[in-house]
Amino acid sequence: MMNKVSAKVNNLAVRGYVKGLQAKAKIKDALTSQSGEGFVDTALKILISVVVGALLLAGLYMLFKDTILPTLTERIKELFDYKG
Repeated sequence: MMNKVSAKVNNLAVRGYVKGLQAKAKIKDALTSQSGEGFVDTALKILISVVVGALLLAGLYMLFKDTILPTLTERIKELFDYKG
């Protein structure tokens, strides 16, 4: 009986040791990896998207201000100014 318990404990210890080595290798790979995105890349992407969004909103605002809203106001006045 003592032999079976000893074998199980030994097997468990070996498994734990192997799992520890695997975890150590994963951590080492993650820390020494040269791939991935940096903070500058991400900041540049955010800045570009904000600028493009602002330009798009400015263009839509100018379109509504000069083209759509005056025509819409004129049509609403004609609608309520109906004489019959």
